[in-house]
Amino acid sequence: MGVVRSYGDRRALDGFTVSIPAGSVFGLLGPNGSGKTTFVSLLAAMEAPEEGTLRVFGEPPAPRLRARMGTVFQENAQDPLLSAEEYLTLAGRVFGVPGSILKARIPSLLSSFGLGDRRGDAIASLSGGMRRRLDVARALLHGPDLLILDEPTTGVDPEERRALWDRLLGSERGRRTIMLATNDLAEADSVCDQVAFLRAGQVVATGTPAELKRGLRKEAVRVTLNGPVDERIERIRSWPGVGAVTLDGTELHVTVDDAATFVPRLFEHAPGAVRAIAIQAATLEDAYFQHIGSRTARTEVAV
Repeated sequence: MGVVRSYGDRRALDGFTVSIPAGSVFGLLGPNGSGKTTFVSLLAAMEAPEEGTLRVFGEPPAPRLRARMGTVFQENAQDPLLSAEEYLTLAGRVFGVPGSILKARIPSLLSSFGLGDRRGDAIASLSGGMRRRLDVARALLHGPDLLILDEPTTGVDPEERRALWDRLLGSERGRRTIMLATNDLAEADSVCDQVAFLRAGQVVATGTPAELKRGLRKEAVRVTLNGPVDERIERIRSWPGVGAVTLDGTELHVTVDDAATFVPRLFEHAPGAVRAIAIQAATLEDAYFQHIGSRTARTEVAV
């Protein structure tokens, strides 16, 4: 609780406080630089906090606790010359898994992650999605109590992503704690039991996706403008029924009670300013915008 970790003059974690329920799928959501990867490093005892208290399984992080964790880091560290089976065998030996257990567990994991027919193929011949699935299989090889996933589906196509999560949610949910560090809000909305929004090394909101969306306006309106925002657009936040308003260049994002009322008024208020409009139900992304204000370079409209 209240964890601080700095790199020079920059505080990567600044009073970071979060509690992750055992057996849950917990998401850490924030833009790049918000502190997600730093927190993962602290959990794995690769770094130590400067201030605050951090507990893993009720104890301070320590190298010996890594045997109870499985970690998939953002960067791939696989040897492309090894076969999938050789890679898992080597990982199992590093974690001290007996050979008799590995002999049964490796084929089972490869099969469950859709890699059974590629067990003898060099990693270099596998697709990016297959490599990520292989990394998750490696992280599960020693039966960890905590599975840490740092951007596990970056660069993975939707079909590969679905295959990975179908395996994890189908057999691992509830058996172990899964912590997902990501900035993919749609993914977190679909798989996480609880999430925490991070901004500048601090947790600014936590709860289930449903809880975080509950306080939002009912609909999200995405507006593509013909040019830079002008004072007519800046006034819309004061309208009745309008919630969060964010801007990314010429893309305007507004949560509203009733899009059918808001959209005609927008066209009447700013004729010629709107190029396109899309309407959808409010999502976890909308809750994120409300608490964070931006995903990458997005800024809140000043009114």
